[in-house]
Amino acid sequence: MVQEVEVKYRVLDLPALQAALAARGAMLSPPVHQDDQAFAPAGWSYGENKVGVVFARLRTQDGVHLWTVKQPVDNEMACVEHESVVADREAMERSLILMGWAPTVRIVKTRRTARLDLPGGRIAVCVDEVEHAGSFVEMERVVSGSESGAAVQHELDRWARSLGAELERTTDTYDSLVRAALSPA
Repeated sequence: MVQEVEVKYRVLDLPALQAALAARGAMLSPPVHQDDQAFAPAGWSYGENKVGVVFARLRTQDGVHLWTVKQPVDNEMACVEHESVVADREAMERSLILMGWAPTVRIVKTRRTARLDLPGGRIAVCVDEVEHAGSFVEMERVVSGSESGAAVQHELDRWARSLGAELERTTDTYDSLVRAALSPA
């Protein structure tokens, strides 16, 4: 079993971040548009613990539909994850609803990515412009299920802070960030 472990930051100075990443050899890809619909199991609601709960997402990027399920292990950013391409997004969405899953939040973003080989292993860097929520950067590694997600997050955080860019760490997922941004004050 493997898990995807990530750290996420609100980017306060995007040009400075891009320059810092370039200085480390992270050449960002051209931007892609991602349209995600998040789903939660019946009975779960925001404010409840996510650890151990399975969540789903339907993503469309470049006409390809990707179905993902995630189960947070150590925290909501250290997850066992499985993905599969689906031919018909709308049919999959109706199937999830029929099985009792509830659509929660739609997350629309523009993403640029890079991969870097660091002493601890290969990391993926995602620079995202998230509608309603702002600019973010994620750093993630795929590790064995026996590794501590929290320890990997500590290593990723140390590397992110070494960039010297103005970043504000968040432990919220994009669905929570977008939901909070769209909620009336």
